[in-house]
Order: sequence, then C-alpha cells, then structure tokens
Amino acid sequence: MLAGSLAATPVLAQQPPRSDQASAREQMQAGRTMPIREIERRIIPRMDGDEYIGFEYDPTAQAYRLKFIRGGQVIWVDVDARTARILRVSR
Repeated sequence: MLAGSLAATPVLAQQPPRSDQASAREQMQAGRTMPIREIERRIIPRMDGDEYIGFEYDPTAQAYRLKFIRGGQVIWVDVDARTARILRVSR
C-alpha cells in the first residue's frame, strides 16, 4: 500500500532558468517596466555618439544595463526599467 501511495505522488518538474529577455518581456507585459526600445530611445541620444552594443536585464532590480563603447573603453549604463532614470554609469 505504501508503494502505491508513493507512485501516485506527483513529481515536481524543474523549470529551466529564465532568460533576461523572457523576464524583461514578462515584466513589460504586466505593465511593471518600460519596453527596452523606449529605454533605448531615451538613453542612446544622451550618450554623445558612443557606440551602442546591447543590453542585459536584471529582473530582481528591475533595471536594464546598456553597454556602450567609446574609444575602446566599455561604458555600462544602469537604467531603472520603470522610469528610464539613469541609476549609474560605470567606465
């Protein structure tokens, strides 16, 4: 009887880790963050012609990290995903 009850117990499936893009899309669709294209539209013009490379999303902080290059130097710009406010620039 014990063996039968153990067999009927559901096994929880492990879910694969979520990607940055999936997390960002979920937050944006729920109305908690701005779309990355809107963030880019606001931030890129402020970077004085630095070459824009791409972004990462941190779902815990609800922040985007935009990556730029100027003269061979990488510049990271952390942006609040809810307000598009620049939080930090790292050179």
